[in-house]
Amino acid sequence: MAHVCGKLNGRCTADPPRPHGPTHRWTRKIAGKTVTRHLTAGQLARYEQWFENAKRIRVLVAELEALSLSVAARDEDWQPKSRKWGHATCGT
Repeated sequence: MAHVCGKLNGRCTADPPRPHGPTHRWTRKIAGKTVTRHLTAGQLARYEQWFENAKRIRVLVAELEALSLSVAARDEDWQPKSRKWGHATCGT
């Protein structure tokens, strides 16, 4: 992915602009903090299947969550208060 660095006299501000890149970044949360690693083309090739698997897991978890909410709403006869369902919270 190409990016613009924002330096006033850099190649990003040339006419026409020539952004830097491509760069490959792996961003994720660790202990609640965003961590980014810059990957070489070789690293990207080696780990690409991992990234695809992680993406697929996120899709499946979202589908499972939606299905669970739907079943719970049906079984408990819950009526949604809005069109969007949020995460369950426990209030006392």
